[in-house]
Parts: sequence; structure tokens; C-alpha cells
Amino acid sequence: MCLGIPMQILGVDGIAARATDGRTEALIDLSLTGPLAPGTWVLTFLGAAREVLDPDEAQKIASALDGLRALMRGEGLGDAFADLEQGEPRLPPHLRAALDQGKPVA
Repeated sequence: MCLGIPMQILGVDGIAARATDGRTEALIDLSLTGPLAPGTWVLTFLGAAREVLDPDEAQKIASALDGLRALMRGEGLGDAFADLEQGEPRLPPHLRAALDQGKPVA
């Protein structure tokens, strides 16, 4: 399983960037996103930026990862998933359409 880690770009050199998740710094590959300005948030997988994030989305992902770290230490989740708990579950559009047509969604 691969987790996406939100990181903020600190500096860029061609298709490589120095970035931080607030805990550590890493060199990441920007081949899939193209050049980005320092300060930009990206979602990284295995050392490569795959998606540009807005700061709010980056914070939500970071909070969820912090909650998972706490859970692995035997602590509670706290409010790590508060954004998900506040709303009703949402089905992906194709499953919502099937459900609306009376088809089983399993």
C-alpha cells in the first residue's frame, strides 16, 4: 500500500524540488506536475509529486495521517477525520447513479 504525503515545495532545480512535510525534508521529482513555485503544496507518492494541492486539502490529509500515526501508537484519533465525520457518506457518481436506478450496490 502506498500513502500520499502532502509536502510543501521549498526550492526547485529543474524537475527536482526540495520539499517538507513539516517533519522532514526530501528531494522529490516534479516530472508529473511540471515546474512549481516554492510554497506550492503537492501530494507525493514514492518521492514523486503527483498532484498539486490547495493548502486546505494538504492540511486535511496531514491531519488524517497524524491521526493514523496516533492510532498506531495506541492513542485516539482525536479530530483527525472531523471533515469526514461532519457530512453524510457520499457514493462515487457511478454508484449513486446505479443506486438511483434501483440497482444493487455491493
